Amino acid sequence: MDQSIRIHRLDLGYFVRPSSETGGSHPRVEPVLAYAVRHPDGVLLFDTGIGDAGPETEAYYRPHRRPLDAALAGAGLTRADITLIVNCHLHFDHCGGNPLFPGIPILVQAAELATARRGGYTADHCVDFPGATYQELDGEAKLLPGIRVLPTPGHTPGHQSLAVTTSDGTTVLAGQAHDTSAEYGAAHLARHATLGGLEPPLPPCPTWHDRLAELDPRRAFFAHDSAVWESVTS
Repeated sequence: MDQSIRIHRLDLGYFVRPSSETGGSHPRVEPVLAYAVRHPDGVLLFDTGIGDAGPETEAYYRPHRRPLDAALAGAGLTRADITLIVNCHLHFDHCGGNPLFPGIPILVQAAELATARRGGYTADHCVDFPGATYQELDGEAKLLPGIRVLPTPGHTPGHQSLAVTTSDGTTVLAGQAHDTSAEYGAAHLARHATLGGLEPPLPPCPTWHDRLAELDPRRAFFAHDSAVWESVTS
C-alpha cells in the first residue's frame, strides 16, 4: 500500500448480539472496529465506538468498551491528530465517541442525520452534543485525494462506506454495509453470477455493489467482523 496513506484498524471492544438477532440458537459476540486513515492532508477517523444508550440497551447487548484513546495510542495517534470523522451510520455502537471531538467535522449522510434526530434511533447525546459540527452529504463525495464516501444503504437508509485508493488498489471500509466478510463476498459473487447470465433464482445483491465494482476493490474491512474480504483477482 502507498505509504502516504495508511489504514489502522482500531479495537473498540465488543458486544453480545442475542440469538433473536443472529438467526441461530446461540448469541454471538461481535467486535466493534473503527479505522484511522493517515493521509498527507490529515487523519480521518471512521467510526468512534460504543456509546451509552441507556440501561435497557446495556442489558440487551452487554457491551464491553475499549477506550478510544487507548486504541488510538496503539496506532501511534492521539485525539489531537484527528482532523475529520466519518460515521458509517449513527447507531450507538458507531458514534459513541463523537462527543470527544467538539469542533471536528463529522461527515454523515443527510438522511441518516435526519433519522437520528427524530428520536428513538440511537443514543441522542452522541449525536447532538456541545460543539457537534456536522457536514451533511447527499450521496457520493470526494473527501481527500484517494478517499471517497460512497452511499451503501441497507442496514440503515443513510449508511455510507469509505473507499481508500492507493497505488495498491482500493480498500473499502464497509462499516455495517454487510455484517460479515462472508456476506459481502456472497453479494459480490451474486452480482458476478447475475452479470454472467446465470438464470434465477439467485441471491439479491445491493445495487451499490455496481459502484464499488467500478473501483475494483482489493479488500474490504468491516465494523463487526475481524475477517477481511480480499479479491481473488490480481
